[in-house]
Amino acid sequence: MKQTYRVIPRTTVAGLIAAMLGIERDGYYDLFAPGESLVAIEPTSELRTMKLPMNTLSTADEHLSSLNPRGKLSIKLPDPSKPRQQHNYEVLVDPAYRIDVWLDNDERYNQLRSLLESGESYYVPSLGLSEYLATVDYHGEFPIEQDPSDDTVAIDSTVPEAVDSIIPDPETRYQIEQTPAFMERDDGGRTTSAFVSYAYNPDGGSLTFTDVSTYSVDDRTVVFT
Repeated sequence: MKQTYRVIPRTTVAGLIAAMLGIERDGYYDLFAPGESLVAIEPTSELRTMKLPMNTLSTADEHLSSLNPRGKLSIKLPDPSKPRQQHNYEVLVDPAYRIDVWLDNDERYNQLRSLLESGESYYVPSLGLSEYLATVDYHGEFPIEQDPSDDTVAIDSTVPEAVDSIIPDPETRYQIEQTPAFMERDDGGRTTSAFVSYAYNPDGGSLTFTDVSTYSVDDRTVVFT
C-alpha cells in the first residue's frame, strides 16, 4: 500500500505557497530555506485516512508503446491492452491545517499577503497532487511573540524534534511522523536536503511539552521550523 503523510509536510506547504505566488517548480527553494522562512503547522481537524484501490497500467520501459516512433517527436505511453495492476493508495479524508508563515523576503511576503487578502492565487493550490485541490482561508497578519520559558506548555501546532519532551496524558493521543522539511535544486531537478520528525495530536488538539521554545501567534502557542 502506498501511504500518505498525516501532517502536511513543510515542503508541501512551500510548494502550495509558491503555486499561489506563481513561482516555477524549482524556483522557490531558496525562499523557504532555513533562516529565510518560518512555518508552523497546526492540524485543526481529526487526521484520518482511507484506502483507495486503483487499477493502473505499468510505466516501466518494457511496458511502454511509442506513438509516432518514426517521427521527430515520439511519445511513450502505457499499452492500454495490457492487464491492469491494482494498488491501494492511502489518502487523507478532509484534512484541515492552520499554517503560520513568515518570509524574510519582504517582496514575496507582501505579495502573498495581498493574494490572501483578495482571495486570489496564481495557480490553483493543492495538497501535493493536482487531484487534491485545497481551499485557503486567510486568518490575518499577527505578530510573532516569544513565549516565556515555562516548565510545561500546551502547544497547538506540531512540534519538531521533541518526542522526549512530550508529557503523556491518558486522555490524549499523540503520534510521531518524519516528513521532508527542505529541498534544494540539483542536476536532476530537486532533492530533499533535510527531514524533520513532528509530534502532533491526530485528533486536532494540543499536546503538553516540557523544555520547548515556543511562540505566541493570535493567542495560540506554536513552534516554527
